[in-house]
Amino acid sequence: MATKIDKEACRRAYNLVRDDSTGVNWVTFKYDGSTIIPGHNGVDYEEFIGQCTDDIRLFGFIRFTTGDTMSKRVKFALITWIGENVSGLQRAKTGTDKTLVKEVVQNFAKEFVISDHKELDEDYIKGELKKAGGANYDAQAE
Repeated sequence: MATKIDKEACRRAYNLVRDDSTGVNWVTFKYDGSTIIPGHNGVDYEEFIGQCTDDIRLFGFIRFTTGDTMSKRVKFALITWIGENVSGLQRAKTGTDKTLVKEVVQNFAKEFVISDHKELDEDYIKGELKKAGGANYDAQAE
């Protein structure tokens, strides 16, 4: 059965993270049968990591504040989480299903596909976003 996405519900969840006034910093998009729907959302990145268990696959849209001493800015990441215990067929399908998610989640600085909890490290993700962000003025302060 082909995967579908609840675009309107997912768009509302996506916009919660993008809206500076909500305080929501992350949202997950999960599978409900063969339909992708919004999952949980929250403020703390550690809460997001808690959603990434070994037996599921999900998509996360996360807000990070990055930058350097001269300039702070908000960057967004799209994380595809595939747990270690997810079957090979589901792993393969996740790649094609991500195109459905990207119809809703269109603005992000960097995309990650992660299966190892170590790669969910906040400093690692922020470092990658900082690299993707262009100019780095920290070097001038040294």
